[in-house]
Amino acid sequence: MKQFLFLFIFGFSIVSLAQTPSAQYEKYPVFDQCKSVDLDALENCFKNTLQQFIFENFKVPEIVFSENYKGNVNVLFEVTKEGKFKVLYVDGIYKELKTEARRVFELLPEIVPATYNGIPAYVQFTFPIAIPLVPPGETIMQATEVSKENDRELLATEYDAIENLPYKNEEYRSNINIPLSHHNYSLFDPALNRVGLNNHTAQKPYIYSEVNKYYDFENANKEILKNKNSWFGRKLWNEHFITIKGKDYWLTLDPGVDLQAGKDFDADIDTYNNTRLVYTQGGIGKQIGFFGVIYESQGRFAGYFNRYAESIRPDGGNPAIIPGRGIAKGFKSDSYDYPIATGHISYTPSNYFNIQFGHGKTFLGDGYRSLLTSDNASPYPFFKINTTFWKLKYTNTWMSLRDVRPEVTEDGSFRTKYIANHYLSYNITKRLNIGLFESVIWQNDNGRGFDVNYLNPIIFYRAIEFSTGSRGGNALIGLSTKYKVNDRINLYGQLIVDEFSSSDIFGGNGSYKNKIGYQLGLKYYNAFGLKNLYLQTEYNRVRPYTYSHNTVVLNYGHNNQSMAHTLGANFSEFIGIARYQKGRIYGDAKFIVAKRGFEFNTPEDSFFYGGDIYGTEDDRISDNGNELAQGNTTDFFHAEIQAGYVINPATNLKIYGSFIFRSFDPKINTQTVFENQTTWINFGIRTDLFNWYYDF
Repeated sequence: MKQFLFLFIFGFSIVSLAQTPSAQYEKYPVFDQCKSVDLDALENCFKNTLQQFIFENFKVPEIVFSENYKGNVNVLFEVTKEGKFKVLYVDGIYKELKTEARRVFELLPEIVPATYNGIPAYVQFTFPIAIPLVPPGETIMQATEVSKENDRELLATEYDAIENLPYKNEEYRSNINIPLSHHNYSLFDPALNRVGLNNHTAQKPYIYSEVNKYYDFENANKEILKNKNSWFGRKLWNEHFITIKGKDYWLTLDPGVDLQAGKDFDADIDTYNNTRLVYTQGGIGKQIGFFGVIYESQGRFAGYFNRYAESIRPDGGNPAIIPGRGIAKGFKSDSYDYPIATGHISYTPSNYFNIQFGHGKTFLGDGYRSLLTSDNASPYPFFKINTTFWKLKYTNTWMSLRDVRPEVTEDGSFRTKYIANHYLSYNITKRLNIGLFESVIWQNDNGRGFDVNYLNPIIFYRAIEFSTGSRGGNALIGLSTKYKVNDRINLYGQLIVDEFSSSDIFGGNGSYKNKIGYQLGLKYYNAFGLKNLYLQTEYNRVRPYTYSHNTVVLNYGHNNQSMAHTLGANFSEFIGIARYQKGRIYGDAKFIVAKRGFEFNTPEDSFFYGGDIYGTEDDRISDNGNELAQGNTTDFFHAEIQAGYVINPATNLKIYGSFIFRSFDPKINTQTVFENQTTWINFGIRTDLFNWYYDF
């Protein structure tokens, strides 16, 4: 797999770079023979003069004649700001042909360089040298008449006719998703949350074109660009590795990494992560966009992280599920191997609709956590429709999930279940927004498959869930709200109600059916007058048994992870976050204090206390008298500090160091829940395309 990825990246880069000018320019380079030519004719004069020079100086090697070869030698070269020719790459079947091509280009004279805004600029070209040589000015028809075997000249000319345009950061105006990273999103969050804006910030990931109206990505990156003239310097510090731009299409391709090395001092574990990735994004016309990533990863993490990964392992023998990533197989004696692929296609037929199909994650809410839908679990297939008009944004999402536990596996296959949800965001005033959430989970039972009843984008799911049987589905409803106090302070909150029963919620007797959770939060931008200082506080509280169900499969989970809050249910949590970035230097700090309730899972006490969303309510400890953090009550503290440097803002490549301190103190130590402490130092370099969650 590693060799395949290397060959893929290397091979693709050769083809793609050959088509891509590396700088915007207004005037072609000028040979001495072309100085008196009109501006509109400079391109043809440049090409014809270059072809004439090559025709006169290129000496075809003897091996070409002896083997009767016919084809092309493709030369990728650059005309520098000084007007010098610099060969970057030569692609040819014979080493002798490539050597001769380089020799001829070294003979070319220094010329007047291309200019952009009147300033000398570098520019890249591809020039195919036809073998046998074709005289300058000879048309395709003339070449064809010489011999039918010269049909390749027609194709070479067709290749040359492809219009190659300079890449102008088309991604920022595209309809593809912005990779969901909490730190990166905090950079433009202040611009999206000014008083009086009629946008919607709960439905994530955002689309570039939506955000670009309020936050100028291109200008923000220009402010931190490094002055690099060499190809390697530009690609490392400022630009995408490969860019292709035509009249009605664009594409970027980048290799990436997530390399980590650290130490868990308490468990005495040397930790690491070795991820190699390649990702591409692009657009076809104005309506279609796409984004895709392939990850190949191996890793070993801190002790608590490894224990949790192994505790949620799937049926079938694989040792773990890496939280937030996917199923892992064993690697060496103590590590994991976990390949992943994510991506989506985005189609925008009008200003009102955006349709997406992909494999990834969604997030609903303005907080660090979400009680509705978060990016906590592994990626999954989804289909999404965003409808935006007036003061409304309506999001419909359908997802296919897996339950991978041994007790639900059938004939060696994981159990399939589906989720459909609606989220309606309404800007009531220029300061106040509310969002209404509705979701239903159902399984593939009785040959039911994907129930077409839930394709209706506006019907109430609770009514459908009732009509399919009392255990036919699990419906949840929710409310989200945000209030802009001013341009610098936002208040937000969420409410989730699982299996709504008003008598149990308001009865005050601690019913297990009182399955609700709420969130309260505050964001403070440019805090205390310091530009780019972002502060956030958040309180989350979720009662026991929320997200679980009396039917074993109909919990609100995927791949043994919660689809909502990372801690599952039966907890209260306070979070404090600070983020700061100046230029390319950034720092984040996060502190979490929580009280959590776990199951004992001992021979003496095997009751379900409502913390594990995969527990079955039929095994509950009590119908009434249920309290928050009941069961094996645990005090939880997590502190995480990270500081780093953005190497390349175009690709989100960062180098960083982090420190994590974690304290886990249960009331009673059991085999699965016991007192432990973690001090974890980590250093890495990563392409920041998703969120790692270490805070559980």
